[in-house]
Parts: sequence; C-alpha cells; structure tokens
Amino acid sequence: MTLRRTPPWSPSKSAELYGIRRWGRGHFDIDAQGDVVVKADIDGNSVAVSLPDIIDGLKQRGHAMPLLLRIENLLDERIALINETFRTAIGQANYGGEYRGVFPVKVNQQRQVVEEIVQFGQRYGLGLEAGSKAELVLALSLLPENGQLVLNGYKDREFIDLGLWATKLGYRCFFVIESPAELPLLLQRSAELNIIPQLGVRVKISARVGGLWTETSGDRSSFGLSTPQLITVIDQLKQQQKLSWLRMLHCHFGSQLPDLEQIKTAIQEAACIYAGLVSEGAPMDHIDFGGGLAVDYTGAQTNHVHSRNYTLDDYCTTLVTTLKGTFDPLGVAHPHIVTESGRATVAHTSLLLFNILNVMPFEPQPQPTASEDPPPELLAEPQQDTTRSEADAADIYQRSLSSRDKIRQDFRDGRVSLRQRAQGEDLFLHVAGSLAAQLTDQSQESTTLAALRRQLAHIYYGNFSVFQSLPDSWAIDQLFPIMPIHRHCHPPEHDAIISDLTCDCDGKLDRFILGNGESDTLPVHPLKEGEEYLIGVFLMGAYQETMGDLHNLLGDTHVASIRINSDGSFDLVKEISGDCIAEVLSYVEYRPEALLDRIRQRAELGVRNGQLTIGERQQFLDQFTRTFRGYTYFRT
Repeated sequence: MTLRRTPPWSPSKSAELYGIRRWGRGHFDIDAQGDVVVKADIDGNSVAVSLPDIIDGLKQRGHAMPLLLRIENLLDERIALINETFRTAIGQANYGGEYRGVFPVKVNQQRQVVEEIVQFGQRYGLGLEAGSKAELVLALSLLPENGQLVLNGYKDREFIDLGLWATKLGYRCFFVIESPAELPLLLQRSAELNIIPQLGVRVKISARVGGLWTETSGDRSSFGLSTPQLITVIDQLKQQQKLSWLRMLHCHFGSQLPDLEQIKTAIQEAACIYAGLVSEGAPMDHIDFGGGLAVDYTGAQTNHVHSRNYTLDDYCTTLVTTLKGTFDPLGVAHPHIVTESGRATVAHTSLLLFNILNVMPFEPQPQPTASEDPPPELLAEPQQDTTRSEADAADIYQRSLSSRDKIRQDFRDGRVSLRQRAQGEDLFLHVAGSLAAQLTDQSQESTTLAALRRQLAHIYYGNFSVFQSLPDSWAIDQLFPIMPIHRHCHPPEHDAIISDLTCDCDGKLDRFILGNGESDTLPVHPLKEGEEYLIGVFLMGAYQETMGDLHNLLGDTHVASIRINSDGSFDLVKEISGDCIAEVLSYVEYRPEALLDRIRQRAELGVRNGQLTIGERQQFLDQFTRTFRGYTYFRT
C-alpha cells in the first residue's frame, strides 16, 4: 500500500512515527542524516554512532547480513543503572540492608555476555543465578571466588555436591529449596562432606500478577513451597538442629510484570512470610524477589503485557519502601535485597540486523483496458462509488470484498475465465487503493483503513529466520520494536509485513510497535536498485539466542560485539561467525565428511555415465564444497 505523508519529512517525524524515543530510552535515536544511532554514555557525555556506519565497518571486516549486534556500552550502562537506582532508593529510605543483585544465566547464556556481566558487575558485587548443573558449572568458572550464587531448580546429588564444594572454596552459595523432597538429600550430603550450606526457601505467593507469565505466581505455580510445605521444612530443620542454616527467602512473581500495584501487593505478602520465618527463629538476612522487572517494549508506559506502567525508580522505591514499611512495625531487621532482573539487564544490549531481499507489491493496478474477455461487472458499482465523497467507505469496502469473493467462486464453478478473474482482482485493488488514499488523508485511523492496510500491505522478504533469531515472536507473540535503520530524511511510502526465509506461514512479522500504538503493518521505504534496505529488531537481548531453532536448517547468524569510543568510533571486541551449512547438518546427525564422500561418488558416476565431463565434475564439487562450508543465509 502506498502511503501519503505530509511533506516536508524529517528525521524527527520518523522518530515520532516509529516511537524510537519512547522505547529507545535514550539508547537509540535518529540523527540529522536519517540514520538510526546507538547512544552510549561515556564519562557523562552522550556519544552517538550510526548503525549503517557500524554495518559498513563490519562488512569491510567480512561480515554479511543477517547479523546480531551486541553493544558492550549498553550492557555496562544497564548494570550500573539498576544497581545505582537501588542504592539511591535504599539511601533515601534509610533502609538497613544492601542491594545484592544476581543475573539469571538462563536469560542469556552466551559466554561473552555472561563474562561481561561478571566483569561490569564486579564493582557492585553482582552475582549469578543457576538453575541447572550446566549453568552452575558455567557460573563457577566465571565468578570470583567470593561471588554470590543463587542455586535454583531441582537438584540431584551432583548438583548439591558441586554447590557444597563451591561453598567450601569461598563462593557465597544459597541452596534454594524448591520442594520438601530436596531437603533430606541436601542434609545428608552436607553431613557426609562436612560442609555447612546456606539455605533459602522458595515460596509460592498467592497474590496473582499480570503479564504473559502469570502462572508463575499463585497457588498452582509449578515452583516453590506452599505455606504448609514451608512449615514442614522449618520443622524438619528444627528437628535436625539446622534452622541456623536458613538465611534467604526466595519468591518469583513472574517475568515481565507490567503493573506496579500488583507487584507491591506481592512484595507485601513476601515480606510477611519473611517476618514469619524470623519469628520461627531462622537467622534470615536475604530476601530474593526473582525476576519481574519489565522492559517497556512498546514505550507506552502502560500495564500492557509488553510494557510497564512504572519506571525503574518507581520499581526500586516501591520495593524498598514496602519492605521497610512492613518490617519496621514488627521490629524485623532489614534484609539484603536480591533481584534476578535479567531481562532488564540485557534486553537493550542486542539487536538483529538484516537486509530486505525482495518485495511482493500489492499496489492498486491501472483499470484494465477493453479486451475480448471483458471483466466481470460485479465490481463496477463499488469502483464508481469511490469517486463520491458522500459514499460510506466501510460499505464500499465490504461490497467490493463480497464482489471479489463472488468472482472467485464463479471461477471455481467455471463461469469466469482465468483472465476475467485476474481483471476482477485488479479492480478490487483499484477500489481498495482509492479508498485507502481517501482515508489516509483523514485525521483519525478508522477500522476500515486498518483493514485496508492489511489487505494492501506489501510483503518485504527479509534475510533472516523468525524461528532462529526471534522465537518469542512466533511462540508467545512477543512484540519487539522493528524499524528501518536508515533513509529517515524521506517519508516511508509503503505499508508492509515482513516475511523471513523459511517456508512457513508462521515465519513472518505482522505486529509492530509505532509511536501511536500497535500496528498490523510497518511503514517502509521503496527498495532502490543496487542499495541494501536494512531493518533492525531492537531490545531482543533476553532469551532469544538460546531458544532459537533450526527451522529449514537456518542456523545462528553472525555475531559482532562492539565498544563505542568517546570520539564516536567503535572497536570490534568480539566476532563469531554464523553457522555454516556443514555445522547445521551435523546438529541433525549428518556427518559432513560422509556427505562429501557421497557427492564425490555421485559426481564420479556422472562422469562414467556421460552426464558430466571431468572438468564439469570438478566445477560441481567445488560449488558443492563452497556451499557446504558457507553461510546458511542468503548471499547478496
């Protein structure tokens, strides 16, 4: 669909259209040249670097699209922002405990990411959370010896033993009891190894919170102890004279919590449970609220599941003051506060960049000329009505839809020829396009115009895989900010949806965040001959990399990690080549060398049968080998 944008256009109008200054939170913007920029805070100064310039530099270093870009500066800033905001809230409330955050490894297990989190977080004592043996091994190898480790999940003997030895080495490990069945084995292995652990208990919070993961809270949560089970664990510890080991209360309300009042209610309940444990005689000194600090993917600051109706200041202040307000009247000492705010730490730090390969246009066609096979008359009246300003657009649109569908049924019944059907569909596009042009000039978006946008949206084919790079978009309808990263001095002329390279109808992006809310289409520019058109998907640093799959055997993209310098240049800190075809095939149990041997044999048989010359055989094998060792994505 071709759009009408009021001239003159400017980068500021693009920023408003795509909402980048709302969801970008100072990390992303559009410069005067019309390029999307990454902004880093360096020694108190905001330094902006153009994404197209970064891509040009990476191409010169041999990297092609698609590409996952990580920005070190943003990770450093996010860690500092969360910790400093908690410190400020604690100081203002005169709260007696400290903030001791941990990063849950499951949110992004990539080695470089976790290494940098440990590095940048060391000045704040930032620890790690592990929910499996593999994550525990990873955490122990990266944390300093006195680092804080929260051990969640179900634990077998190996998990427990490794955590106990880590405790003896000096790591500050908290074994969080998820179910009563874990405690006997933990007590047994502690006695046999003669190592005293620090224990935590995870409890179910009855207060329900909103969001996509609301099942994490409430009585039917899969994780944590019910109140009766909690009392059973307390009694067992007392019987074994081990209540002195219990130091932490852990609870998890859910991920991406959008509503602050619901969070406050859950905090109050957790604080009361903590006070109850203190009254039971446990020497409690830590309270862990798990994850939940939301990322405002839409920038709308509402309680929508992809947004949040609070700021980071609001979150930290509410958490601290609610705890203080609960504990002070009860005379309970203020515990250290732990959160596992993984999404808020890493979401902003990674973005996916890909090029558009082709476009399937849905433009209104010129009215067909007279022919020996005239078009059906069904669409003539709606077509004429589009010239009458008093005609009701919704009525015209519905009649044109019905007429088009009747033509298609007549075609199936043999009453309309193929050429007549094509001419009828041309007429429908003409009617729809005329209506859309009229309605676009109106001040308010109507239901009819929204339907027309969907009908007439071009399909832009992107060089990426939704299933590999944006699995949450497909699996849970996660919204990510998506926009062109250049040409913002010019107005976008089309509405489009974006299709990926997979042969799957789910492999598309058809829900977008714009400055005025959600949209079924994305405003885009027309493609230019000989020039790449580049799209960015933002705020996708949490969960996406590990959860991606190999649909159509499209593998991991290239990864480049950069550090922005004070002079506006950038350093390529780390580069990882994307999967080649041979690697991807090995993941699904094919042996690369065996495949090559088969192809060599087949080529040799072709020579013997006269299908190939010896020279052609070698050309074929060279081509096969290059493809076999090459990138799984489209090469331009």
